[in-house]
Amino acid sequence: MSRRTRSDSGLQGIPEATIARLPIYLRALYALADRDIASVSSEELAAAAGVNSAKLRKDLSHLGSYGTRGVGYDVDYLIYQVSRELGLTQDWPVVIVGAGNLGRALANYGGFASRGFRVAALIDSDPAVIGSVIAGHRVRAADEIEGVVSDYGVMIGAITAPAVAAQGICDRLVAAGVTSILNFAPVVLSVPDGVDVRKVDLSIELQILAFHAQRRSVVRVLHAGEAAPEVAASNGSLGDAKRTLSLDGGGQVTAEAVGT
Repeated sequence: MSRRTRSDSGLQGIPEATIARLPIYLRALYALADRDIASVSSEELAAAAGVNSAKLRKDLSHLGSYGTRGVGYDVDYLIYQVSRELGLTQDWPVVIVGAGNLGRALANYGGFASRGFRVAALIDSDPAVIGSVIAGHRVRAADEIEGVVSDYGVMIGAITAPAVAAQGICDRLVAAGVTSILNFAPVVLSVPDGVDVRKVDLSIELQILAFHAQRRSVVRVLHAGEAAPEVAASNGSLGDAKRTLSLDGGGQVTAEAVGT
């Protein structure tokens, strides 16, 4: 059972960076539609998506959408165009392997159905969890993976199991015919050619945020009348970088980089 028509043809030739931005545009477009906005300029849509308007226009030109001068883009039609290119105008059954806290949260997420995805089944290996009902689905045993993939025509699998089990689960999903994996386990999966893996690691995102928070914490904005000190990282994590801050006569903060 093949569901790869759009990915094999429609998205061919579109840059990967553009493909990565299409879901962001779609999210912004849905927000506009929810506010009953019928048309949007490239500048407004770009601002909502967090990109510049020139990049947005170039991205949308790959879809054959150029908007109307003086009017902009028709929101509903652009939603259709982007959804079509992403393959979201059809139903995509998804199997979730791992019915722990994260798996339960995914199964209960209401945004899947409105975006063209449907949870086909939840699978777990814990006898205490197997047979329980989560989000209207009876949790199935791990030995049912192949049957679920075949019966529901599943091509997308979400792995929310512990890292030690992730590769084995991935191998079984791929062998059963799954060609796209959403991996939440903190491990790099090995897959054959023709299989796509998207990794979601919340701890990595938090570590990146912690880095930026640390950098901001070493910069102190001075109050009027105070001398301007040189601020450097006390723990050495910023190397020899120093930044001098002062208040100019108009009360504005000015910064001068000293070394890198």
